[in-house]
Parts: sequence; structure tokens; C-alpha cells
Amino acid sequence: MPEDASRAQRASDGNDVTARPPAERLGAGTSEAPAGPVTASPRAPVEGGERPAPPRRPGGARRSGRGRRRRVLVVSLGVVVVLGVTGLLGVGWYYTQELLTPVRYAETYPEVVRGADEDSVLLADSPAARSPGTTGLFWSEGTALLGDPAPADDGLVARELLAGTPPAAGTPARLDREGWRDPGELGLEYREVAVPTELGEAPAWLVPAEDAADTWAVLVHGRGADRTEGLRMLPALQELGVPGLLISYRNDEIAPASEDGLYHLGHSEWRDVVAAVEFALDEGAERIVLVGFSMGGALVGQTLKNSELAERVDAVVLDSPVLNWSSTLDLEADNRGMPKVFGRVAELVAGWRTGLSFADLDLLTNPPDRRPATLLLHGDEDLTVPVADSRALAARAAALDWPLEYHEFPGAEHVASWNQDRDRYEEVVREFLTRATAR
Repeated sequence: MPEDASRAQRASDGNDVTARPPAERLGAGTSEAPAGPVTASPRAPVEGGERPAPPRRPGGARRSGRGRRRRVLVVSLGVVVVLGVTGLLGVGWYYTQELLTPVRYAETYPEVVRGADEDSVLLADSPAARSPGTTGLFWSEGTALLGDPAPADDGLVARELLAGTPPAAGTPARLDREGWRDPGELGLEYREVAVPTELGEAPAWLVPAEDAADTWAVLVHGRGADRTEGLRMLPALQELGVPGLLISYRNDEIAPASEDGLYHLGHSEWRDVVAAVEFALDEGAERIVLVGFSMGGALVGQTLKNSELAERVDAVVLDSPVLNWSSTLDLEADNRGMPKVFGRVAELVAGWRTGLSFADLDLLTNPPDRRPATLLLHGDEDLTVPVADSRALAARAAALDWPLEYHEFPGAEHVASWNQDRDRYEEVVREFLTRATAR
């Protein structure tokens, strides 16, 4: 914590005893100098034996005034410094509270379905209804998958119906980048399993595959998301015969809480990823593909850095990953119109609160020793995690001896490359995993 380095300076109060100049000792209060030798005249005795104090001199009064002004200035500057530091720490605490506190979202339905047929769904106009790309339509009793928007009559928005049966007109609904609530809505068999972690059992979805290979994928969602974030990856995995384990981890709503109940941004959560890898190996997997979305990418990176089981990882897929938390905080500060210094203060406060080190989590300057074949995906309209970090890692990959393949998706927002260009996304994933897992 920055220390207040200001120190109070001692100032003369004007009453210090100093040697009098000769003129004053010689009685310079008159306009004439003494004509002859000066002899001390006897002083009249004073009643009570005490002499009155000499009058205060004007020069001492001036020095006393300057001293008081100096003290006021020093105290005022000290108050300003204390208030400034307190304000910075207060903003840092608020910032880290948002960053570290687990996110809980209530299921709401802000959109309204105005009509539907076998080809399209009509929605009331809204920014979400106009957002491009593939999106999920959710309502209380079901889901459907919708395509790109198109203007319709009466200020409505029409979206192509790609899959599912739409609800009746007037149904409240919401649009979400995750297209389904569980693997069953994709027509896939799956089962709920419990992954033993050091904090307790963490629920996961195990999605088997026909003609399953001995390579399994462990899919790790991001901050504020849940297991559904990995559902978009399943069609490509199924086509390759790769079973998927979609996990939860500490401080998820359905998983055990840590002692402090806070996110550690990958600093401790990676242990739950390792527990999931151990589970997959116990269930028959021989090799592992780690898939990380957003903060899940940070968890994957820490797993590669810290676990002996990293040697069992053949390939990694990272979608909009957090590679450097400092630059991610800087981007958030820019989004809010705040100086970047608040990001540095937030780092200090986060370190005090959780013991985590942002430098240890930086995969750009502190990459893992184990660097398997990696597919890196990012949208160029991401306002949550800077695409510049993914570009930087791709540029350094060769020097790091990291076999890394980078694909950028124009117009895609955070973890929305699949939504922006579903066909290209799935083709890139299939081709990469085919090469990376070939034995």
C-alpha cells in the first residue's frame, strides 16, 4: 500500500532566542548614537523581585506569521494527499468488488415474440433483436435457434428460424449467445456427473460420442458464465468422436464455494480443472484437449503452468481468452472513461484481498513451459477482453516455440465468434482438432 511520505516540517515560531545585533544591545531605539563610553545604569528594583518581559519585536511577529502559514500549507497538503489516496483505494475496492465477486444472473425475458411461422420469428424491435449472427431464443418453456435479423413491417424485426419450435405470439423471451440450456436440446445424450475437487463435488455434463476416441475435451467456461458456454463447441467435437466434459468450478452457483467466496481469476481455480482432467482420465481418456472461454482461458493457462498433468494435454482451444489481466482492466477502464491508474490500484487491492499475482497470471510475458498445439479464436469487436493480447501472443508464438494457430472474426463481440460466423468457426475447430489429435 502506498505510504504517505509527507512529514511535518518544523518551522520557527518567532520566539526562538537569538543573539541580538550590536545596535539593539546598545539601545538602538533612539535616533542618536551614544556620545561617549556607555556605562550600565542601575535598574530600579521591581516589586515582587521580577522584571517585566520586554516587548515582542516586530521581526519576531513576522517570522511567527510565516511559520503559521507554512504549517497551514503543510497540513492542507497532507489532507489533500490523504483524501486522494483514500479515494483511489475506495475506487480500487469497488473495482475489485465487481471483478472478484461471483456473478449471479436472474433468468429474465425482456424481449417479446410478436409472431412466428415455420421459417421465421418476429420480435419487437430492440438492440438485442437487431444484433447480427446466430443467437438463441429462450422462453420459460423452451428454446429455439435464430439466424440473422432482417427488418419487417410495423417496426418489427424478423429472424430466420434455424432450429426448434417457436413460442406463441406475445410470449416474453430473451436472446442469448448460448443457443441451448443443456446438451439434450442439441439432441445429444449426456449425463450429470460429479467431479471430486479439493472443495467438494463440482457438477459437470459428460457428453459421450459415437466411436469415441481416447481423447477427451474438458471445456472451461468464463467469468459470470456457466457450463452452457461450451455447448456451441459440441457439434464439432461430436463429429470427431471426442467426448466432452463441460465443468463447473469453485464459486459457480452450482459448485462449492471457496473460503473467501471470491474469484481468484485463475490463480486457484485451475485446481478444479486439474480435478476434471483426473476425472476424465479415470473414466478412460488417454489424452486431453483443454477448451477455455474468456476467463476459462486463464484457468487453462494456469493448468498448463502448474500441473504435472499438462503432459497429458495434446491440444488447447482458446476463445476470447484472458491472457493478461492488467490490459483487460485497462480496457474496462477505457470503457468507463476512467484513468488507467485505477486498474493498477485494483491490482494492488485484488492482491491484498486474495493473494493472487497478476504477473503470474500473465501468459504473454510468463507463458507455461508446456505449450501444446493451440487454436486461438477472437472477435475484433471484443470490448471485454482486448483482442490486441491475442494478436500479440500470435505474433510471439514462433519465438516462444508455441505451435499456435490464430483466427480473428470480424464484427464478433466477446465470446461471439461462433455466433458471428457459425460455419467458419466449426470448420476451423474441426480442422484444427483433426490435425492436433492425430496419432
